[in-house]
Amino acid sequence: MPTEPVSIQTASGHTLAGSLEMPTGLVRGAALFAHCFTCTKNSRAAVEVARALAREGIACLRFDFTGLGDSEGDFGKAGFVTDVADIAHAANYLYQRFGTAILMVGHSLGGAAVLAAADQLETDTVAAIATIGAPSDVPHVLSNIDGDLDAIRETGEGQVKIGGREFSLGKDFIERTSAVDLLEEVGRLRKPLLILHSPTDEVVGVDHASTLFAAAKHPKSFVSLAGADHLLLDDADAHFAAMMIASWAQRYLPLKEDWPLPAEGVVVKSGHGKFGTEVHSARHRFIVDEPRDYGGDDTGPTPYDLLNASLGACTSMTLKMYADRVGFPLESVTVHVTHERDYHADCENCEKGVRIQALHRKIELHGDLDQSEVAELLEIADKCPVHRTLEGKLEILTERIS
Repeated sequence: MPTEPVSIQTASGHTLAGSLEMPTGLVRGAALFAHCFTCTKNSRAAVEVARALAREGIACLRFDFTGLGDSEGDFGKAGFVTDVADIAHAANYLYQRFGTAILMVGHSLGGAAVLAAADQLETDTVAAIATIGAPSDVPHVLSNIDGDLDAIRETGEGQVKIGGREFSLGKDFIERTSAVDLLEEVGRLRKPLLILHSPTDEVVGVDHASTLFAAAKHPKSFVSLAGADHLLLDDADAHFAAMMIASWAQRYLPLKEDWPLPAEGVVVKSGHGKFGTEVHSARHRFIVDEPRDYGGDDTGPTPYDLLNASLGACTSMTLKMYADRVGFPLESVTVHVTHERDYHADCENCEKGVRIQALHRKIELHGDLDQSEVAELLEIADKCPVHRTLEGKLEILTERIS
């Protein structure tokens, strides 16, 4: 999927660095991801969730909080209040760019921050909220800081370690973090909320999820990340959380009215990236792309894949339908189709200058069939509608729609 670098100006004058994961096809909505305490936009959870949402048509911005990663500013003097302000800036950027209410996702302290930010943003800006391993009381994060916080309160600044990394922390950071009453803010929310939490989380216990869930109003949902650690370091855990959020979010980010949903045939519309394309039928949609070695993002089948699939699928359906009608013991069909661009390119009897292409089809018939039944089915395969279309007189009529 295409990844776009994004810079967001804050009210304090510094810049936040972000990566916007764009869908290969059309954009159905937008989301932001707020990373965990002292993490960055490149954490495993941030990347997995953002790209899973993009695969579902939701553009997702993952960004670095003030003073972390590639963002400007002083982390040690920022604190939770600044994190909330950063989220508000990111949310407003997405709302202005895409013109629709956004999904807000936060991991660990980032989860608490999106809850607090959602309470402060305009009602129309937020569509829904999802948290992963979020604490129910923000001061809880101070327990993960290795340092003399009382000394910092007295002197105004001091060195600490967080997650094994050294930071210079200011008095304001501690005081602002200690003063937050998150549950009061959660109680005022009137937005759909999904809480994901591991019962074996040793950094933020699962009781925090219970407290948040009790404080929130409906609609609210809970997903257990059983066996996962707090940072979702296992790829399978991060992927599971990402897919749960992406699936849940579709309920609150419905398809736009201007998306092409034809009554018949298909509509194909270019999306993002170099070759990203989206195909819509009356009931289905899917992505078409090119491989990376062709300059694409490899997020869907190629046009020739679909051509091969059309012949293969029609062949399989036709054989199953015929076998059922005449009572042949056909259990299943496997069809292999490949495309050859220069079939008989050197043919002496071929018309000069005419390029002949071919589709090679190999059919496996599974079941207790005798030789006469096999021969009859192979003859029927040549009569499938797509086969006849491809071998018949086919004209493609093109007109421009203004």
